Amino acid sequence: MAASTHDLEVVTEQLNDAQETLAQQQAAADAAGAAVAAAQAQLAALDTQMRQIARSAFTGENLSRFNALMSSGSAEEFIAQVSTLDAIAGHADDVLTEVTAAAAAAEQAKADADAAAAAAQQTLEDVGARQSALTADIADYQAQFQALSVVQQEEVVAEHAGPVLEAPATVTAPSDAAQVVLDTALAQQGDPYVWGAGGPNAFDCSGLTQYAYAAAGIRLPHSSLAQSRMGTAVSRGDLQPGDLVFFYSPVSHVGIYIGSGQMVHASTFGSPVLVTSVDMAGYVSARRLLG
Repeated sequence: MAASTHDLEVVTEQLNDAQETLAQQQAAADAAGAAVAAAQAQLAALDTQMRQIARSAFTGENLSRFNALMSSGSAEEFIAQVSTLDAIAGHADDVLTEVTAAAAAAEQAKADADAAAAAAQQTLEDVGARQSALTADIADYQAQFQALSVVQQEEVVAEHAGPVLEAPATVTAPSDAAQVVLDTALAQQGDPYVWGAGGPNAFDCSGLTQYAYAAAGIRLPHSSLAQSRMGTAVSRGDLQPGDLVFFYSPVSHVGIYIGSGQMVHASTFGSPVLVTSVDMAGYVSARRLLG
């Protein structure tokens, strides 16, 4: 059962990560759609200029060099007319170049938008399938967990959540922002663990860290793996309150260091948000996002 609860957390965090990817892909698809609209608008504006240039050519509004020579009263007037003709021709070339570039940009933007939308749709279908499978696995796990004796349930929780420690009376962080993170996370002690939850009354591991950091104005993805790539790496010996601490490989659990070798985390099913040792099994790394 202890192994099963770890497996469920791994799958949950993978699902959380997939949902973060989906949000990014949907944003990219929206941006690509906006780029298509902008490129098409530019192409339409240039099309008007091209029509004007073509109309001038067919109606004789743009005189040839021969006509300019025959109609000029002096050399200076001839040079002036030829210069005007060159300017008109140069402008036409510039517009043609812009039209070509705008058409290519519009075509590329459409291809990018189609690709982004397809990727988002594929991820959406994948997330939906994972959610369905996870919901079934959670129901099965909960039934098995409830069938255990109280002592067995406590053993399962202790195996994955670490020993329950009393939080220090005061926890001092190195910065105001880190203090907000710590105070917010510690205030959630006793809230239940729920797979995929991000607060305000229930959490999974990355949901708690996301919620606490959001209180300090810092947006974290709801994914322990994604969070483990943020900030600056910190060694175990250099940890300071507010640092994120990560567990297992690949990363599938995260907590917040509070000092004195302790951390606060949303631990596991059957156990609330609690304070425990940062040296529980599976510790692999830490990251610092705040000074």
